[in-house]
Amino acid sequence: MKTVGIVGGIGPESTLDYYARLNTAFKRRDPFGNYPQIIINSMNLKRVLDHIHEGRFDMLATEMAYAVGKLADAGADFAVLSSNTAHIVYDQVRDQSPLPMISILDATCRRANQLGLKRLGLFGTRFTMQGEFYQVAAARHALELALPDPDAQHFIHDKYLNELVNGILLDETRAGLKKIVARMKSTETIEGIILGGTELPLIIKEPMIAGIPVLDTSGIHVEAIVNRLFGE
Repeated sequence: MKTVGIVGGIGPESTLDYYARLNTAFKRRDPFGNYPQIIINSMNLKRVLDHIHEGRFDMLATEMAYAVGKLADAGADFAVLSSNTAHIVYDQVRDQSPLPMISILDATCRRANQLGLKRLGLFGTRFTMQGEFYQVAAARHALELALPDPDAQHFIHDKYLNELVNGILLDETRAGLKKIVARMKSTETIEGIILGGTELPLIIKEPMIAGIPVLDTSGIHVEAIVNRLFGE
């Protein structure tokens, strides 16, 4: 059986969610009652965010590649970064990695293609929404991305780092996020919304909002991981 290595801790709440989802999804597929083999290397979220805030992307990539190397030393067969924002340096990490890796961005874009979606809204941290890395991945898959307006971006980023990362899930935040989706459907003609932050599925669990599909990047990534574990 293959072993997945997870660079986690970015953030801790979503790392716990990954672990639980992987076990559930694997058991659903395995008729013999087996559990997946998982190794987690949990990074320091504050240090990661400090690197991003200060634009120290080369240092961040080096540290993440080192984290993947520890997973390789522990016996992992392939690796993932359990964070959308961390994919800001995914290409550099992949190039330095001793293990094959599965990108949450490409997995999500492939799911959008499967659903026949062309124009999608993107939620996430400010670094994810304003960064180029999601746009580049989307373009590879012939997708267009629309961003929330500046006030909505501020709301999402603030709630993400001050609530969701800390495991605080408030009804008023959930309602605010849904209102932004509905508004973007009207003003940006989006056909779906990407929850481009692995804490977002902790507060938004519905498969549809305002009549358009929700792309749960954590769930999509977990499915891709399980497929690899089963050799697909």
